[in-house]
Amino acid sequence: MGFRWNSPLAQVIAVGFICFCCPGMFNALNSMGGGGQVDSKVGQNANVALYTCFAIFGLLAGAIHNKLGPKWTILIGCATYVLYAGSLLCYNHTQNGAFTIAAGGILGCGAGMLWTAQGAIMMAYPRENDKGKFIGYFWAIFNAGAVLGSVIAFIINKDVVVAKNLDDTTYIAFITIMAIGTLIALSLAPPSSVTHSNGDRIQIQKFPTWTGELIAVMKLFLDWRMIVLIPMFLSSNWFYSYQFSTVNGYFFSTRTQSLNNIFYWFSQIGGSWTFARILDYQGVNRKTRSLWGLMIITTCFVATWIGGIFFQKGYKITDPKGNHDYTEGASYVGPLFLYIFYGLNDAAWQTYCYWLMGALSNDVTVLSRYAGFYKCIQSCGAAIAWRINAVGTPFMTELIICFALLVASIPGALFLSMRIKDHSDEPEEANNHDMKYVDGKADA
Repeated sequence: MGFRWNSPLAQVIAVGFICFCCPGMFNALNSMGGGGQVDSKVGQNANVALYTCFAIFGLLAGAIHNKLGPKWTILIGCATYVLYAGSLLCYNHTQNGAFTIAAGGILGCGAGMLWTAQGAIMMAYPRENDKGKFIGYFWAIFNAGAVLGSVIAFIINKDVVVAKNLDDTTYIAFITIMAIGTLIALSLAPPSSVTHSNGDRIQIQKFPTWTGELIAVMKLFLDWRMIVLIPMFLSSNWFYSYQFSTVNGYFFSTRTQSLNNIFYWFSQIGGSWTFARILDYQGVNRKTRSLWGLMIITTCFVATWIGGIFFQKGYKITDPKGNHDYTEGASYVGPLFLYIFYGLNDAAWQTYCYWLMGALSNDVTVLSRYAGFYKCIQSCGAAIAWRINAVGTPFMTELIICFALLVASIPGALFLSMRIKDHSDEPEEANNHDMKYVDGKADA
């Protein structure tokens, strides 16, 4: 069969391009520290609001997605990215920090919806032996957006050595791309029409009452498989505040921050794709692949963060802002490679989280709840981490907290990995040829 828009791969790629335009551009802005503002306090506090609301809506978004369907859930989520970028443009002229912080909170609600729907599609649409590959496809396309955003910021600010706010042109470019991504969401096919090449439909449970859906979400806090992954979920975005604000935002010049981000996000493309292929390797069973994956990410993050400790010894929060530039030559190469490996670790860590959840079910309804739970816990960690960053915590303390949380994640991940089965457990009412839904509403 030729190309079909309603194929699982086409839909995952479409969601990848949506995230290329919206979260990808957001990541390019956010990784410059303070959303491209010299006074990073407003950006930091906006991130606290963002991730606090993200945590709440991440938990609820599974129910919203299962009722509205992916198209409208993602469309609403994308619109909030446009608003947030617009608030930073407004801040350039009005210095209205309250609007930016409020927009950050609204973005948190929208991001919870978008990422829950994205996670459900990415984990539920592929067959079991293709889940890693689909995660790799999505992650490559999504992070290409952050690469493009960083390239745009670097080109526009290539002559800016002394730290200054991003100019209006940069923000307008980001807003335009985010708006395009919002419109792409309208093209998503309803789950009822998505079929594999042999005609098999994706699995989806009947939508219960709102009360029933919320009870199902709350029961995740009693599900041992989710409980053991809480430290891993909590740590998965915790390090962003340290990497983006303390390392990139504090140590480097404006144009070098953009250049660094090109490498950071590009490394995620290769890192996720390569790691996903390992997780999908069919020469061994899924439990073995799970253990291989855990061993790889553990080795990589331990080596990288030990290197980070030596780097962090070179400057403190009481030192003047670094403004180090890529023109410094050899002294720039070491910190750049550390930053690249931070990006590689991030991609592998989150790819592994998604792959583990995808190994637990093939049902889009169940996986939307898992994705929402993941984003809830992840965003709780990010909100706390950005607040720690905003109150002026010593840089080395920030690093040690990040490192300790990553280490604390390993026992739970190992416990679950030892119990991964070759085929996912499914609810009795789900099967490959019958998809159940109510009045088409789950497919809106």
